[in-house]
Amino acid sequence: MTGFDRTMAALNREKTDRPPFDFWAEEPTLNRLFAYLGHSDLERFLDEMQIDIRAFNAGQPENKSLGNGVFENMWGERFVFRETGWGPIREDTYGALYFAESLDEIMAFDWPDNDVMDYSKLKEQCREARDKKLAIRYGFGDIWQRPSLVRGLENHLIDMAVNPDWVHYLSKLFTDFYVEDYKRAWEYSDGNIDIFLIVTDLGTQRGPLISVDMFREFVGPYLSEIAQTVHKFGAKLMFHSCGNISEYIPSMINCGIDILNPIQPVGAYEMSPESLRQYLDKICFHGGMDVQRLLPFGNADEIKREAKHYAETFGTGYILCPAHLFQPDTPAENIIALYQSFN
Repeated sequence: MTGFDRTMAALNREKTDRPPFDFWAEEPTLNRLFAYLGHSDLERFLDEMQIDIRAFNAGQPENKSLGNGVFENMWGERFVFRETGWGPIREDTYGALYFAESLDEIMAFDWPDNDVMDYSKLKEQCREARDKKLAIRYGFGDIWQRPSLVRGLENHLIDMAVNPDWVHYLSKLFTDFYVEDYKRAWEYSDGNIDIFLIVTDLGTQRGPLISVDMFREFVGPYLSEIAQTVHKFGAKLMFHSCGNISEYIPSMINCGIDILNPIQPVGAYEMSPESLRQYLDKICFHGGMDVQRLLPFGNADEIKREAKHYAETFGTGYILCPAHLFQPDTPAENIIALYQSFN
């Protein structure tokens, strides 16, 4: 099977020769991987590992330096970079609207326009992936978590209870931006995008971060709008949330998601493949390979055994990938072992 055929079959819960492979990693992780490989050609590595999906994003404006090592992106998220030994990695701090005291102040922020995005490379990137008969994933949009980074998570959670109009304003603003972003990406790619990704972390390792009722009020309507946009293209929507989000899954399905990522192993049965497979008639699953214990500290045999366990338990409708971006503490040998699990 080609990478495209294998991925499409999995999305339709049809039998494949092996699970499709996807790949994502933090920049320091790539530096560590390249040092091991002796080259820095990511595409060469992806080809050698037979990765079935390629991920692309439009270009964004450079981050602004605010001094003292603090940077701000176009949304007002603020962060510093911490050294890992393999390069710096982002660590968030107080966002630009952390101290906002009114909706007027939030509305007055210099929010980005879609014209700041650069899609000039997207057509060629997609063409090259199609020439290799690979599936294509686009985007890194957000509808709730990124507003919480700009506003501050504590403030955002409180706003849901005492200033709900503030939260709805932010979620709608981000939704409108990413609906337009996805429309432009679809056009610039000549309709060659198979999967669109939306990211909004809603879980802790113990359970949901917010109630199901709050999910339905503050996340559901915007997730549904994104899903409707993507489905009009004939593409699929992948929704990312870390943590134990099992209580949200029926609501997510009702919103129209097609793929759930990263199915983070959290020591709870309800997030295990044995439990999640009950939803296979409605959605596909993506991820599951533990980045907290297995990938950084396990050996090749343990990694291969877990990969096969997920593939065999789901049977169909599963895409192999780490349960978050590969982190810098993951040895290159273990990344390679993961993708050699079905040799």
